Amino acid sequence: MSTTKFSLIAAAVGVVILLAAHAVAIDYLYFASYTILQFVVLATAWNILGGYCGYVNFGSAAFFAMGAYSSVFLHKYFEVIPVPFLIVIGGVVSGIVGLGMGYLTLRLRGSFFAIATLALAVVLATLVVNWDYVGGSRGAYIIRPEFLEIGSLKINYIEYLFALMLTLSIVALVTARTIERSQLGYGFATIRDDELAAEACGVPTLRLKLIATTLSGAFMGMAGAPFPYYIGYLQPQSAFGLEYAVNSIAMPMIGGTTSWIGPLVGAVLLGSAQQYATVTISSAVNLLIVGLMLVAFVIIAPNGIVGLVQERLRARRRS
Repeated sequence: MSTTKFSLIAAAVGVVILLAAHAVAIDYLYFASYTILQFVVLATAWNILGGYCGYVNFGSAAFFAMGAYSSVFLHKYFEVIPVPFLIVIGGVVSGIVGLGMGYLTLRLRGSFFAIATLALAVVLATLVVNWDYVGGSRGAYIIRPEFLEIGSLKINYIEYLFALMLTLSIVALVTARTIERSQLGYGFATIRDDELAAEACGVPTLRLKLIATTLSGAFMGMAGAPFPYYIGYLQPQSAFGLEYAVNSIAMPMIGGTTSWIGPLVGAVLLGSAQQYATVTISSAVNLLIVGLMLVAFVIIAPNGIVGLVQERLRARRRS
Protein backbone atom coordinates (compact mmCIF):
# COMPACT_ATOMS: atom_id res chain seq x y z
CA MET A 1 0.00 0.00 0.00
CA SER A 2 1.39 3.42 -0.99
CA THR A 3 1.99 6.14 1.58
CA THR A 4 -0.67 8.37 0.00
CA LYS A 5 -3.32 5.65 0.17
CA PHE A 6 -2.36 4.80 3.74
CA SER A 7 -2.55 8.48 4.72
CA LEU A 8 -6.05 8.78 3.23
CA ILE A 9 -7.21 5.66 5.07
CA ALA A 10 -5.71 6.96 8.34
CA ALA A 11 -7.41 10.33 7.84
CA ALA A 12 -10.75 8.60 7.15
CA VAL A 13 -10.37 6.52 10.33
CA GLY A 14 -9.58 9.72 12.24
CA VAL A 15 -12.76 11.39 10.97
CA VAL A 16 -14.82 8.36 12.00
CA ILE A 17 -13.28 8.44 15.49
CA LEU A 18 -14.05 12.16 15.81
CA LEU A 19 -17.67 11.67 14.76
CA ALA A 20 -18.10 8.72 17.13
CA ALA A 21 -16.59 10.65 20.04
CA HIS A 22 -18.82 13.66 19.29
CA ALA A 23 -21.89 11.41 19.21
CA VAL A 24 -21.04 9.93 22.62
CA ALA A 25 -20.15 13.39 24.06
CA ILE A 26 -18.72 12.24 27.43
CA ASP A 27 -16.07 14.63 28.78
CA TYR A 28 -14.04 11.96 30.59
CA LEU A 29 -13.98 9.85 27.44
CA TYR A 30 -12.33 12.78 25.65
CA PHE A 31 -9.76 13.20 28.43
CA ALA A 32 -8.96 9.48 28.58
CA SER A 33 -8.76 9.17 24.79
CA TYR A 34 -6.53 12.26 24.64
CA THR A 35 -4.12 10.61 27.09
CA ILE A 36 -4.02 7.39 25.06
CA LEU A 37 -3.42 9.32 21.82
CA GLN A 38 -0.68 11.30 23.55
CA PHE A 39 1.05 8.05 24.43
CA VAL A 40 0.61 6.82 20.83
CA VAL A 41 2.67 9.82 19.70
CA LEU A 42 5.25 9.36 22.47
CA ALA A 43 5.62 5.63 21.85
CA THR A 44 5.90 6.13 18.08
CA ALA A 45 8.49 8.88 18.59
CA TRP A 46 10.55 6.73 20.96
CA ASN A 47 10.41 3.83 18.51
CA ILE A 48 12.02 5.88 15.73
CA LEU A 49 15.25 5.94 17.73
CA GLY A 50 14.83 3.03 20.15
CA GLY A 51 13.10 0.50 17.89
CA TYR A 52 14.37 1.32 14.41
CA CYS A 53 17.95 2.24 15.42
CA GLY A 54 18.30 0.24 18.64
CA TYR A 55 19.32 3.20 20.84
CA VAL A 56 17.37 3.16 24.11
CA ASN A 57 16.34 6.67 25.15
CA PHE A 58 15.45 7.29 28.81
CA GLY A 59 14.96 11.02 28.25
CA SER A 60 11.46 10.95 26.76
CA ALA A 61 10.06 13.01 29.65
CA ALA A 62 12.63 15.74 28.95
CA PHE A 63 11.50 16.23 25.34
CA PHE A 64 7.85 16.02 26.36
CA ALA A 65 8.42 18.65 29.05
CA MET A 66 10.28 20.92 26.64
CA GLY A 67 7.25 20.98 24.38
CA ALA A 68 4.98 21.71 27.36
CA TYR A 69 7.16 24.48 28.78
CA SER A 70 7.66 26.10 25.39
CA SER A 71 3.86 26.49 25.33
CA VAL A 72 3.89 28.01 28.83
CA PHE A 73 6.67 30.43 27.82
CA LEU A 74 4.85 31.57 24.68
CA HIS A 75 1.51 31.78 26.50
CA LYS A 76 3.01 34.10 29.11
CA TYR A 77 4.72 36.22 26.46
CA PHE A 78 1.90 36.50 23.93
CA GLU A 79 -1.11 35.42 26.06
CA VAL A 80 -3.30 34.47 23.06
CA ILE A 81 -1.66 32.05 20.62
CA PRO A 82 -3.17 29.15 18.62
CA VAL A 83 -2.42 25.68 19.94
CA PRO A 84 -1.43 24.30 16.47
CA PHE A 85 1.27 26.98 16.33
CA LEU A 86 2.43 25.93 19.82
CA ILE A 87 2.65 22.32 18.62
CA VAL A 88 4.91 23.37 15.74
CA ILE A 89 7.11 25.48 18.02
CA GLY A 90 7.33 22.66 20.59
CA GLY A 91 8.41 20.29 17.83
CA VAL A 92 11.07 22.69 16.56
CA VAL A 93 12.50 23.34 20.04
CA SER A 94 12.57 19.67 21.02
CA GLY A 95 13.92 18.66 17.61
CA ILE A 96 16.84 21.10 17.93
CA VAL A 97 17.60 19.80 21.43
CA GLY A 98 17.36 16.24 20.10
CA LEU A 99 19.87 17.11 17.38
CA GLY A 100 22.24 18.64 19.94
CA MET A 101 21.83 15.72 22.33
CA GLY A 102 22.50 13.27 19.52
CA TYR A 103 25.62 15.11 18.39
CA LEU A 104 27.01 14.98 21.95
CA THR A 105 25.94 11.47 22.98
CA LEU A 106 25.52 9.26 19.92
CA ARG A 107 29.16 8.28 19.93
CA LEU A 108 28.24 6.38 23.10
CA ARG A 109 26.55 3.01 22.83
CA GLY A 110 24.36 0.79 24.95
CA SER A 111 23.90 1.67 28.60
CA PHE A 112 26.23 4.67 28.31
CA PHE A 113 23.88 6.35 25.82
CA ALA A 114 20.84 5.49 27.96
CA ILE A 115 22.45 7.06 31.06
CA ALA A 116 23.35 10.19 29.07
CA THR A 117 19.72 10.67 27.98
CA LEU A 118 18.56 10.18 31.57
CA ALA A 119 21.06 12.84 32.67
CA LEU A 120 19.54 15.23 30.11
CA ALA A 121 16.14 14.89 31.78
CA VAL A 122 17.65 15.60 35.22
CA VAL A 123 19.51 18.69 33.98
CA LEU A 124 16.46 20.14 32.20
CA ALA A 125 14.22 19.47 35.22
CA THR A 126 16.70 21.34 37.44
CA LEU A 127 16.74 24.30 35.04
CA VAL A 128 12.93 24.48 34.92
CA VAL A 129 12.60 24.28 38.71
CA ASN A 130 14.84 27.35 39.01
CA TRP A 131 13.25 29.33 36.14
CA ASP A 132 10.68 31.65 37.72
CA TYR A 133 9.30 32.96 34.42
CA VAL A 134 7.64 29.59 33.67
CA GLY A 135 6.56 29.08 37.28
CA GLY A 136 9.62 27.34 38.71
CA SER A 137 8.84 24.78 41.37
CA ARG A 138 5.43 26.42 42.00
CA GLY A 139 4.16 25.62 38.54
CA ALA A 140 2.12 27.72 36.12
CA TYR A 141 -1.60 28.01 35.43
CA ILE A 142 -3.00 27.98 31.91
CA ILE A 143 -6.64 29.08 31.78
CA ARG A 144 -8.17 27.52 28.71
CA PRO A 145 -11.45 28.81 27.29
CA GLU A 146 -14.55 26.66 27.47
CA PHE A 147 -15.18 27.01 23.75
CA LEU A 148 -13.13 27.79 20.67
CA GLU A 149 -14.94 30.37 18.58
CA ILE A 150 -14.29 30.32 14.82
CA GLY A 151 -16.60 32.95 13.39
CA SER A 152 -20.12 31.92 14.39
CA LEU A 153 -18.99 28.35 15.11
CA LYS A 154 -18.38 27.35 18.76
CA ILE A 155 -16.35 24.19 19.42
CA ASN A 156 -15.92 22.58 22.83
CA TYR A 157 -12.26 23.13 23.76
CA ILE A 158 -11.85 19.58 25.06
CA GLU A 159 -13.06 18.23 21.71
CA TYR A 160 -10.67 20.64 19.99
CA LEU A 161 -7.66 19.34 21.95
CA PHE A 162 -8.75 15.76 21.28
CA ALA A 163 -8.97 16.47 17.55
CA LEU A 164 -5.50 18.04 17.55
CA MET A 165 -3.94 15.06 19.35
CA LEU A 166 -5.75 12.62 17.05
CA THR A 167 -4.36 14.48 14.04
CA LEU A 168 -0.86 14.49 15.53
CA SER A 169 -1.01 10.75 16.26
CA ILE A 170 -2.03 10.06 12.65
CA VAL A 171 0.85 12.22 11.38
CA ALA A 172 3.30 10.39 13.68
CA LEU A 173 2.10 6.95 12.54
CA VAL A 174 2.19 7.88 8.85
CA THR A 175 5.71 9.26 9.31
CA ALA A 176 6.89 6.11 11.11
CA ARG A 177 5.40 3.84 8.42
CA THR A 178 6.97 5.94 5.67
CA ILE A 179 10.37 5.76 7.37
CA GLU A 180 10.07 2.01 7.85
CA ARG A 181 9.56 1.42 4.11
CA SER A 182 12.16 3.91 2.86
CA GLN A 183 15.92 3.97 2.35
CA LEU A 184 16.14 5.85 5.65
CA GLY A 185 14.39 2.98 7.41
CA TYR A 186 16.73 0.43 5.85
CA GLY A 187 19.66 2.52 7.08
CA PHE A 188 18.19 2.57 10.59
CA ALA A 189 17.81 -1.23 10.44
CA THR A 190 21.50 -1.70 9.56
CA ILE A 191 22.44 0.35 12.63
CA ARG A 192 20.16 -1.75 14.82
CA ASP A 193 21.43 -5.06 13.47
CA ASP A 194 25.17 -4.35 13.37
CA GLU A 195 26.42 -0.78 13.50
CA LEU A 196 30.09 -1.60 13.05
CA ALA A 197 29.36 -3.66 9.93
CA ALA A 198 27.18 -0.84 8.59
CA GLU A 199 30.01 1.66 9.08
CA ALA A 200 32.43 -0.70 7.34
CA CYS A 201 30.05 -0.85 4.37
CA GLY A 202 29.94 2.93 4.08
CA VAL A 203 26.58 3.64 5.76
CA PRO A 204 26.64 7.20 7.23
CA THR A 205 25.59 5.96 10.67
CA LEU A 206 26.15 9.21 12.59
CA ARG A 207 24.07 11.21 10.12
CA LEU A 208 21.25 8.67 10.25
CA LYS A 209 21.29 8.61 14.05
CA LEU A 210 21.14 12.41 14.17
CA ILE A 211 18.09 12.31 11.91
CA ALA A 212 16.50 9.75 14.25
CA THR A 213 17.16 11.79 17.42
CA THR A 214 15.83 14.95 15.76
CA LEU A 215 12.62 13.30 14.54
CA SER A 216 12.09 11.45 17.81
CA GLY A 217 12.64 14.56 19.93
CA ALA A 218 10.42 16.69 17.67
CA PHE A 219 7.42 14.37 17.93
CA MET A 220 7.83 14.08 21.71
CA GLY A 221 7.88 17.87 21.98
CA MET A 222 4.78 18.14 19.81
CA ALA A 223 3.01 15.64 22.07
CA GLY A 224 3.85 17.81 25.10
CA ALA A 225 2.92 21.20 23.60
CA PRO A 226 -0.89 20.98 24.21
CA PHE A 227 -0.40 19.38 27.65
CA PRO A 228 -0.67 22.63 29.70
CA TYR A 229 -4.04 23.36 28.05
CA TYR A 230 -5.14 19.79 28.68
CA ILE A 231 -4.56 19.87 32.45
CA GLY A 232 -4.72 23.65 33.07
CA TYR A 233 -1.77 23.62 35.45
CA LEU A 234 1.81 22.61 34.75
CA GLN A 235 4.52 21.87 37.31
CA PRO A 236 7.89 20.12 36.96
CA GLN A 237 6.68 16.97 38.72
CA SER A 238 3.89 16.47 36.16
CA ALA A 239 5.84 17.53 33.06
CA PHE A 240 8.91 15.42 33.90
CA GLY A 241 6.81 12.57 35.31
CA LEU A 242 8.28 9.09 35.43
CA GLU A 243 5.24 7.67 33.63
CA TYR A 244 6.23 9.41 30.38
CA ALA A 245 9.70 7.89 30.34
CA VAL A 246 8.43 4.45 31.40
CA ASN A 247 5.36 4.29 29.14
CA SER A 248 7.17 5.54 26.06
CA ILE A 249 9.57 2.58 26.42
CA ALA A 250 7.11 -0.06 27.64
CA MET A 251 4.42 0.55 25.00
CA PRO A 252 6.63 -0.17 21.95
CA MET A 253 8.17 -3.17 23.72
CA ILE A 254 4.74 -4.63 24.46
CA GLY A 255 3.43 -3.92 20.97
CA GLY A 256 6.64 -4.65 19.05
CA THR A 257 9.56 -2.37 18.24
CA THR A 258 10.35 -3.33 14.66
CA SER A 259 7.06 -2.18 13.11
CA TRP A 260 5.15 1.11 13.06
CA ILE A 261 2.01 -0.63 14.31
CA GLY A 262 3.71 -2.01 17.45
CA PRO A 263 3.74 1.30 19.40
CA LEU A 264 0.10 1.86 18.41
CA VAL A 265 -0.97 -1.56 19.72
CA GLY A 266 1.06 -1.18 22.91
CA ALA A 267 -0.18 2.36 23.60
CA VAL A 268 -3.84 1.46 23.10
CA LEU A 269 -3.57 -1.71 25.21
CA LEU A 270 -1.47 -0.32 28.06
CA GLY A 271 -3.06 3.15 27.98
CA SER A 272 -6.58 1.72 28.15
CA ALA A 273 -5.60 -0.53 31.10
CA GLN A 274 -4.13 2.46 32.93
CA GLN A 275 -7.18 4.66 32.33
CA TYR A 276 -9.48 1.89 33.54
CA ALA A 277 -7.33 1.42 36.66
CA THR A 278 -7.36 5.18 37.30
CA VAL A 279 -11.16 5.21 37.38
CA THR A 280 -11.73 1.94 39.26
CA ILE A 281 -8.73 1.77 41.62
CA SER A 282 -6.20 4.62 41.63
CA SER A 283 -3.71 6.28 39.30
CA ALA A 284 -1.00 5.13 41.74
CA VAL A 285 -1.18 1.60 40.30
CA ASN A 286 -0.36 2.71 36.73
CA LEU A 287 3.37 1.99 37.01
CA LEU A 288 2.57 -1.35 38.67
CA ILE A 289 0.45 -2.24 35.63
CA VAL A 290 3.37 -1.32 33.36
CA GLY A 291 5.74 -3.55 35.34
CA LEU A 292 3.40 -6.54 35.39
CA MET A 293 2.61 -6.29 31.68
CA LEU A 294 6.29 -5.93 30.78
CA VAL A 295 7.20 -9.05 32.76
CA ALA A 296 4.31 -10.97 31.19
CA PHE A 297 5.20 -9.98 27.63
CA VAL A 298 8.93 -10.56 28.09
CA ILE A 299 8.04 -14.16 29.00
CA ILE A 300 5.18 -14.75 26.56
CA ALA A 301 6.15 -12.53 23.61
CA PRO A 302 9.71 -11.15 23.81
CA ASN A 303 9.25 -9.56 20.36
CA GLY A 304 5.97 -7.93 21.33
CA ILE A 305 2.42 -8.62 20.19
CA VAL A 306 3.20 -7.85 16.56
CA GLY A 307 6.26 -10.14 16.64
CA LEU A 308 4.20 -12.93 18.21
CA VAL A 309 1.52 -12.62 15.51
CA GLN A 310 4.15 -12.62 12.75
CA GLU A 311 5.79 -15.75 14.19
CA ARG A 312 2.43 -17.55 14.34
CA LEU A 313 1.65 -16.59 10.73
CA ARG A 314 5.08 -17.81 9.55
CA ALA A 315 4.62 -21.09 11.39
CA ARG A 316 1.18 -21.54 9.84
CA ARG A 317 2.56 -20.92 6.34
CA ARG A 318 5.28 -23.56 6.89
CA SER A 319 2.76 -26.13 8.07
